[in-house]
Amino acid sequence: MNSTAAWHYPSPFGTRTVAIVIAALALLWITGQRVEIGRMISMTGEAALAAVGLIPESEVADGFSAVAGKLFPLQISTSTEVSRIENFDPANLPLFAHIETVETTTQALNPDTLEMEPRAERTTVLVEPVGYLVHVAAKMLETLEIALWGTVIAILIGFPLALGAARNITHSPALRGLAGAAISLLRSIPEMISALFLVIAYGFGPIAGILALAFYGAGYLGKVYGEDMEGLDPRPQEALAAGGATMLAQLRWAVLPQAMPRFIAAALYVLDRNMRMATVIGIVGAGGIGQELKGRYDMYDYGHVGTILVVIFLVVFLLDRAAAHLRRAAL
Repeated sequence: MNSTAAWHYPSPFGTRTVAIVIAALALLWITGQRVEIGRMISMTGEAALAAVGLIPESEVADGFSAVAGKLFPLQISTSTEVSRIENFDPANLPLFAHIETVETTTQALNPDTLEMEPRAERTTVLVEPVGYLVHVAAKMLETLEIALWGTVIAILIGFPLALGAARNITHSPALRGLAGAAISLLRSIPEMISALFLVIAYGFGPIAGILALAFYGAGYLGKVYGEDMEGLDPRPQEALAAGGATMLAQLRWAVLPQAMPRFIAAALYVLDRNMRMATVIGIVGAGGIGQELKGRYDMYDYGHVGTILVVIFLVVFLLDRAAAHLRRAAL
């Protein structure tokens, strides 16, 4: 009775909590000044005010407007000079394609008067109304294939590393330390950095992209799978071990049935993330739509860039919905 009467509601904030909050705020204040957080907030606020007409102009708003204006209209078709097409057969044109004669006016030197005069030139071109859209779709398909294979290889590497790092599976401290070090190494190198070196080793193309995604994904899955296995109910495994079951049997009948839904959810997350990252690592030459995006951006073909960005958005949006459905089904 005395203990009940002496009970009181504990204070939600103690001295230690207040000290930690003050230290965290001080750290944010110091680092915020170093990375110009104040300037970012000020410029973003000016852009918001300019957007609603409260101030006449904003550097950020003007920059976004200039870029957005160059992205449209989207580039859908392609026009290629017939003379540049190897083994061109006018009787066997691509689907929906047709031939046009384009007249252009250029300035040329008149050898008699030695003056620049306008000169009309006619060029025969092959016009494909949806040619560039088809090209972007093919590059996007390659991007999805890079993401898929990056995820598959990540699982093949990450699962054995997780087995080596899990305390309830591997009892040797040396092996656990080695597996943990490998997982940390793979997770410490971002895909863009590893892609730079892999492009040097394997050349431009999808191989570098697949391996860059696979290595980082293997580190992530190795960590998540290992922690999931360590957090399982130990009783089924202990019962099998007491009955003389081998570690392989324990893994098959006690560990995997419990962990498989989480394993599938983690793999789907990596696949979803790889879909996005595969569009980025192509910028450094690792294949896919990112490589096409970088090339068009460098050539100031902003209409092509706009088409690529719209296709990326649509594909990522649809894949988000599909991945969410699969994740719910797995769990």
